[in-house]
Amino acid sequence: MKKTAFVTSGSGFTGGHLCRVLGERGYRVKALVRENSKVAHLKEMGAELVTGDLANLQAQNGVLKDVDIVFHVAAAYRSEGISKDQFWKVNVDGTRALLNYAYESGVKRFVHCSTVGVQGEIAHPPAKESDPYKPGDHYQESKMVGEKLALAFFDTHAMAGAVVRPVGIYGPGDTRFLKLFKFINSGKFRMIGKGDVLYHLTYVEDLVEGFILAGEKEAAVGNIYTIGGNEYLTLKELVALIAHVLGKPTPNKRVPLAPVYLAAIICESICRPLRLEPPLYRRRLDFFTKDRAFDISKARTDLNYAPKVPLKQGLKKTADWYKEHKLI
Repeated sequence: MKKTAFVTSGSGFTGGHLCRVLGERGYRVKALVRENSKVAHLKEMGAELVTGDLANLQAQNGVLKDVDIVFHVAAAYRSEGISKDQFWKVNVDGTRALLNYAYESGVKRFVHCSTVGVQGEIAHPPAKESDPYKPGDHYQESKMVGEKLALAFFDTHAMAGAVVRPVGIYGPGDTRFLKLFKFINSGKFRMIGKGDVLYHLTYVEDLVEGFILAGEKEAAVGNIYTIGGNEYLTLKELVALIAHVLGKPTPNKRVPLAPVYLAAIICESICRPLRLEPPLYRRRLDFFTKDRAFDISKARTDLNYAPKVPLKQGLKKTADWYKEHKLI
């Protein structure tokens, strides 16, 4: 008999890939989507669509009836224009509502998507799951609270659940790294600072495999798993590799960090009182200043997780997708 999986943010980048692979593995898939979302690919794969959001799920009688496993991927993501209250409403209150509804509906397994961002700036890379929480903004704080809430709920309600912390997700269909590819492709990229911070990425297909393993392996119950790619490298090495797969020269122009950081502070001080989104702000500089490298050995040991897509190959597939869709 087919197992039924319920995926929140089914129309999103990660959720869409997860729905597809679950369907290929023989699951019956139900996908939570927002109104006006692009869902043609979900309909094509035979997923059952549930339109709404986390807050109103219980009003839709029977949405989680006979669901075996919930993959909770939906979240309010980092954006300068989102308030702390909005982050909490989705990432904390929404998670609490879904956990309660899943428990009341008899769901057997729950996989909660968190983020490595709950550990903030990594003091001693690569970071392990056991390293301390150190959120650096409202988004990371809300994800930390949501993660802790999920773990406590699994314990107090004897629900078989696990937490997955993805590392920098990329791949065909993603646009979060599009700006970086565009600037490197056009020759306009400028390194801010020395470029010697560490960076770690996860190809979306590998991440999806990590989610499914966390949902199927008994060893995962009650645990947190960082899911990342096989390798991490310095930012300047990553930029050089992207330039290589694009067939472009390696960018070699650099801007000192200090004046850019000062400009970010000035932009914030002028724009925020006027309720305007600043064109430059300090958090945007995290990409150039903070180490992001993680130890995935726990997932390897407990789940037999083994990333299959080498970074160079994944970046090439991503670049080809951008070109195919005339984004670069």
